[in-house]
Amino acid sequence: MKKISTILFTTMVLFCCNEKKSQSQEIPILPETYLQVLGVAQDAGFPQISCQKACCKDLWEDTSLRKMVSSIGVVDQRSNQCFLFDATPDIKDQLNILQNSQFDLAGVFLTHAHMGHYTGLIHLGREAMGANKVPVFAMPNMQSMLEKNAPWSQLVKLENIIIQPLRNDSLTIMGNIKVTPLLVPHRDEFSETVGFKIFGKNKTALFIPDIDKWSKWKRSIVEEIKAVDYAFLDGTFYQNGEIPGRDMSLIPHPFMEESMLIFDSLSEKEKSKIYFIHFNHTNPVLQDKSEAKNEVERRGFHVADEGQIFEM
Repeated sequence: MKKISTILFTTMVLFCCNEKKSQSQEIPILPETYLQVLGVAQDAGFPQISCQKACCKDLWEDTSLRKMVSSIGVVDQRSNQCFLFDATPDIKDQLNILQNSQFDLAGVFLTHAHMGHYTGLIHLGREAMGANKVPVFAMPNMQSMLEKNAPWSQLVKLENIIIQPLRNDSLTIMGNIKVTPLLVPHRDEFSETVGFKIFGKNKTALFIPDIDKWSKWKRSIVEEIKAVDYAFLDGTFYQNGEIPGRDMSLIPHPFMEESMLIFDSLSEKEKSKIYFIHFNHTNPVLQDKSEAKNEVERRGFHVADEGQIFEM
């Protein structure tokens, strides 16, 4: 029997039994509170700028194959609110999907100051949305970076955004949504880096799109997975040597091969919670029929895909 936490609600439909209506008529069902995957690519997207290699070549002509930058959103239908986790360069398309023309943007939670995770905030400014006091949740160094550096400081000055300070392990309550930031080790040139534990009405999710290595974290990722219903985790690179001619130690991430070895000790139930996300354009799991993607799924894990919806 499948458990509700493993069902993707984008594929759920209710067939009307009213004799006056066709049995083939489909009415989408969405939970009162849900999480939606809005993007799965690393900061530069898929395809990546100037890439004409096999991984990206076809995407310049077939736009249906493209993937947006890694982000998730949460919708609380009861309060008519939605929340973004990271403001990516694809924010206008992602917010349009999340809002579905009916939900108010009630907050943006930022993980860190690398280009794919905060630069979309510029669309909230006077040249675009002209937003009014959108809450942006940020850790101390992230807050300072936004307040002291143009053009982000203009967003603060004009009150397009209102910075809401975060602290490690603190709990923020927004309607039916609760969020706790968790500091993680990463290349913190401009700000600290956090992942988020997101508490919905019924379910809990872990979102860590960037981390150097699981072994460097003071927490046990295995225990953190056990404590949640879904875990969206850094899958930037599948294996070492994926980028020829580059010293990959300078762009540290846990290779998916490494992560799967760590997670192999988990039960099948715990493995099924894991959705890898934040894929570099070179990562073979972005190719639907690749051996790498098949291997991930064979071992009981998942490759996150845009549009997936999870009950919260």
